[in-house]
Amino acid sequence: MSTTLFVTALTTGLFAGGASCAAVQGGLLAGAVGRRATAWTPEAWERSGLFAPIGAFLGAKLASHTLLGAALGLAGAAVQPGPRTRAVLLVVSALVMVLFALDMLGVRAVRRFVPRPPASWGQQVRRSAKSTAVTTPGVLGFLTVLIPCGVTLSVELIAITTGSSLAGAAVMAGFVLGTGPLFAVLGFFLRSAARIWQGRLTAVTSVIVLAVAVWTLTSGLRLGGWWPTPAPAAAAAAAPAPAPSETVTTANNTQTITVQARTNSYTPTNITAAAGVPTKLVVATRGTNGCVRSFVVPDRGIQEILPVTGETVIDLGTPKPGVLAFTCGMGMYGGEIRFQQPATVTTGPNPTAPQETAR
Repeated sequence: MSTTLFVTALTTGLFAGGASCAAVQGGLLAGAVGRRATAWTPEAWERSGLFAPIGAFLGAKLASHTLLGAALGLAGAAVQPGPRTRAVLLVVSALVMVLFALDMLGVRAVRRFVPRPPASWGQQVRRSAKSTAVTTPGVLGFLTVLIPCGVTLSVELIAITTGSSLAGAAVMAGFVLGTGPLFAVLGFFLRSAARIWQGRLTAVTSVIVLAVAVWTLTSGLRLGGWWPTPAPAAAAAAAPAPAPSETVTTANNTQTITVQARTNSYTPTNITAAAGVPTKLVVATRGTNGCVRSFVVPDRGIQEILPVTGETVIDLGTPKPGVLAFTCGMGMYGGEIRFQQPATVTTGPNPTAPQETAR
């Protein structure tokens, strides 16, 4: 799961966080690298070039945000939020992203609702930028954790939902590494050009943030079991023709449904089974990694950590007619089981839908 979260956060930082963070913190970095340390001779300062201060700044920023991510993950683990709580946090995170995106686009109506760090934090950090100490770039990089950009705040919420210090650290580390390339470019080499392109970069960044917000919102809705589904009649009409399948078997008056958990998906994603029959769900893994190992059935409050290889049996009781959704712990991958009368079993592609929930 940590690897998947790291890659997701890295992508978010690369395509959405860089410009946003540079707009907030780029001035600090430019001031730090442009101020010669009093402990250095002019010759030593010239030889150091930009790489030493840039490396110190970004390295310290990575360290502080990784530590913050680990702390946020531990906080989530201490509270042990259930699937629905984590889903709410993801939805809130998505809504915060939308606010920041609209704010960057200049929509004044949302400015009063945009979360911002205390002004005193920013003032203290900017005073530190006037220092001529050798360690100034590193200190400023470490203190950027106190003046996060909008996308950073949203990623911090995601770190809490992981409930793991390792996963939380992976989220924040991936995000900061993703912001690094564009942050360095905007902070130093294109300081003057950035002013010319600021409007265009802001517009592009806003669109990217909105796209990430939609993805996060979708994940939260899936994890919470709130993803919209079609009416029962429409769903039945769209369902494939009944056919026997090894996915659903019946023996000794007990129905067994088998789902294969792969690293990037569950198979099949759409299953039709009999309602009113004692049912067991078997989730099989074989060399499986990623967030699919955190298996969640939102409407039942079921959350299981699957082994890398093996089978996990979940007792579903005697389901009533309706739809029972399942998803990974981050709401990225999922599927559904449609319990119907009469008892038929089919599998097929996942519809865009579900409405009633099997209880």
